[in-house]
Amino acid sequence: MPVELLAPAQNFKSLKVVAGLVDAVYFGVEMLNMRMRADNFRTEELPQVASFCHEHNMKAYLATNVILYNQELSEAAELIQKAHVAGIDAVIVHDMAAIGMCKDVGIPFHISTQASISNIKAAQYYENLGAERFILARELSLVQIAEIRKGLLRAKVECFVHGAQCTSISGRCYFSADVCGTPENSANRGRCIQPCRRQWTLTDEEGNEFDYDGFHFLNAKDLCMIEYIPEMIAAGVDAFKIEGRMRRPDYIETVTRCYREAIDSCSAGTFTTEKVDAWLVQLKQVYNRGFSTGFYFNRPTEKDIIHARGNVSSIFRQEIGIVIAYFRDSNVAEVLVTQGQLKVGDEICFEGVNTDTYFKQEVRSLHIKRLPITETPHIKGHDQKVAVGIQVDQPVKKNDRVYKFTFREGNAPPA
Repeated sequence: MPVELLAPAQNFKSLKVVAGLVDAVYFGVEMLNMRMRADNFRTEELPQVASFCHEHNMKAYLATNVILYNQELSEAAELIQKAHVAGIDAVIVHDMAAIGMCKDVGIPFHISTQASISNIKAAQYYENLGAERFILARELSLVQIAEIRKGLLRAKVECFVHGAQCTSISGRCYFSADVCGTPENSANRGRCIQPCRRQWTLTDEEGNEFDYDGFHFLNAKDLCMIEYIPEMIAAGVDAFKIEGRMRRPDYIETVTRCYREAIDSCSAGTFTTEKVDAWLVQLKQVYNRGFSTGFYFNRPTEKDIIHARGNVSSIFRQEIGIVIAYFRDSNVAEVLVTQGQLKVGDEICFEGVNTDTYFKQEVRSLHIKRLPITETPHIKGHDQKVAVGIQVDQPVKKNDRVYKFTFREGNAPPA
């Protein structure tokens, strides 16, 4: 059977950009998931999410994979029941109580990577409980994954192929809770503040401080396995999972498209190093912390830590203005440019704040008071603004934000 490509979705904007590209999406609602800081769907939107996915030939998986406490058991049971009624295809769980709830209502369930399944006995235990799939521990090599896969009778194996990696074991970390002094900010509760991404100074017992080569000595690089898709298929991985439920739609769209093309190329026998190089160029243009292959081939070392803070992508996304009017008859948006400059030929993005607007396009024409121009004035201060008309590919709404994509200095493609 063909492998499944699984993309993250935090809202309808990200859900729409992967339609037609993936086989399934995973997401959370406003409670009990490992990305509580994401712009999650609301519980009452579950039927709408399921319908949209099924209309676009995608499966819908609800993540409710946090540790559960007594006071949350009824809430979790109600959520899983609602997911079943809404037509959600499976629930991603970790807590044994959540597994029991899924069995009670008859909804398929997948075992979260939070369970750290690292051997065939553990996998068989969950398989005997009725799990359809395991998201294996992220600390396994491809050889170990292949061994586990061969020992399964029915259940499938899902593995991450791209996205952020935790310094701690499969995200089962108490660093955030300790720093904040409260379990409510625990990674295991979906509210990690990511202290491992910060600058840190190492101090010994005598008070000596060490810079440790750049301060960011806990900041793991992102996983990127696009070069090794054939090896993952050969190892028996059934589903390829892209991390990123807190990422913007442009990130999700680009990463998903690259892995869709890679998987399809493997199926068609056209997977080449030249294609890999082209995909890597595109992947480096969206948010990333540098790339690593995680534990798949070797244990990560110092070279798998990035000492820079945050995003090192080659493309910079700048907010350029806001939609102040949309003229449906002419498909023209009036945009108030509040900073920077727009030119004909620029790549821009329209994105709603509280709406599902999201699309990218090229600026094909610009008008100020109906007079054509090739570029706007360069806006530098808060007291400077200019209203400009832009032909748009799709309808937009008032107050939708407008962003411009440009190469960072030193990253421009050859002329």
